[in-house]
Amino acid sequence: MFDLTGKAAIVTGSSMGIGSAAALYLAQCGADVAVNYRKHDAEANALADEIKNLGRKSLAIKCDVTNHDDVAKMVETVVAEFGKLDILVNNAGVNWDGVIWKMTEEMWDTVLDTDLKGYFSFIRAVAPHFRSQKSGKIVNVTSINGLRGKFGQANYSAAKAGIIGLTKAVAKELGRASINVNAVAPGMILTDMMAQLTDEVKQTAIDETVLARLGTPEECASVIAFLCSEESRHITGEVIKIDGGQYI
Repeated sequence: MFDLTGKAAIVTGSSMGIGSAAALYLAQCGADVAVNYRKHDAEANALADEIKNLGRKSLAIKCDVTNHDDVAKMVETVVAEFGKLDILVNNAGVNWDGVIWKMTEEMWDTVLDTDLKGYFSFIRAVAPHFRSQKSGKIVNVTSINGLRGKFGQANYSAAKAGIIGLTKAVAKELGRASINVNAVAPGMILTDMMAQLTDEVKQTAIDETVLARLGTPEECASVIAFLCSEESRHITGEVIKIDGGQYI
């Protein structure tokens, strides 16, 4: 594991899936972690308790990432509670699939507002803190579908592609303040969301994957932790695929 002792982190969308695994992994590396969630109260609070049991500080904060004021308030709460902020992991996301000729404006806006604008809002809120201390790590969770597009997911693919552009632009803007901004692009990962897919869809993903298996949230979490650590201090503006060779 990587040494994050004394660091303070926010992980958005961390009540379940990759976000939950990342929050726990960062805590296991020594960080205090704020758990952000929108709907799953029980899971978020259970995760915060698990982090506290490791001897770290934690709090679960219900926050709508699409609301700029809520996001700013959450960041201020975390800074006040932890006394500092060093790491932002942007992970909150939704999908609402449909082919483009049947996709409604609501479907488009819901996904873009959460999966892209939400990332912008959190980055904008943490940037002053990171710039004033001349340090910080931002890791954005995108998807290989932001690199290749996916049938029936024009909204999701557009949002995830936007995250890649956002990552690279913000890396250039914040680099002179010694702030690293990177992204991870998972392929098909064994999360609760994926469990809802048919066996046929899962098998198709496995068949596409060079390593002939699906990834785990913990495998994503370890790469995220690396990008939050000093071991990655000379890496910025990069997108690391975690897909077992699904996109080659």
